[in-house]
This record gives sequence, structure tokens and C-alpha cells, in this order.
Amino acid sequence: MNTLGIAGEERAAKFLKAKGYRLLERNFSAPYGEIDIIAQDKKTLVFVEVKTRAYTAFGGPLMAVTPAKQRKIALTAQAYLKAKGLKFDSIRFDVVCVLPEKIEQIENAFIPARTTM
Repeated sequence: MNTLGIAGEERAAKFLKAKGYRLLERNFSAPYGEIDIIAQDKKTLVFVEVKTRAYTAFGGPLMAVTPAKQRKIALTAQAYLKAKGLKFDSIRFDVVCVLPEKIEQIENAFIPARTTM
């Protein structure tokens, strides 16, 4: 990961903590991909994709979370739940967009299609 990406993930983690989220894991990897941040928001387990950009000339950070990327995140989330044996009332997929001048969280940024491992 590049320096910009590392700095963006740090900003996102601090942002989520300040909102009261409990960070459970960072950079969880599985054969399907990686999830940047896994956190708990009250009774909801949140899988967070962090997208950092120095500028938006070629599109904003959210545009980088393509359907293919969403599928990889969903499969990795399934692997995490299976590995940890966790049960939550609900799960959610969020994207945190980090730009030099602002940080924005999109809750329920996507609902993954049914996936099977």
C-alpha cells in the first residue's frame, strides 16, 4: 500500500473512533481480497472500504468501488464471519472517502449480491 493509502486509512480509523465505532480489525485478508476496517456500530458489524484520493480529477473515491470490488469485499466478509464465528443483529458495507479537504462516510454504500464461498 502506498503512503497516501496508509495515511487515508489512519484518518478513516480516527474518524470512525470519534463517531463511537469500536474497531475490531484492520486489513483483514482472505483469498478473495482485503477489508480495510471492520468495526462495530452499536449492534451492527460494519465492513469498511477506505478510498483515498489526493484529487478528484479522474473521479471521486466512491467510483473506485466497482461491482467487482464489492463482490470481493462481500466474499472476504463471509470469510471473516466464518473464521471468527461472530453473530450480529445486522451487517453493513460502508465506504469512507478520504480527500485532503474532507472525509465522508457513505453508510450502506452497497448491498452485495448473494455470494457463495
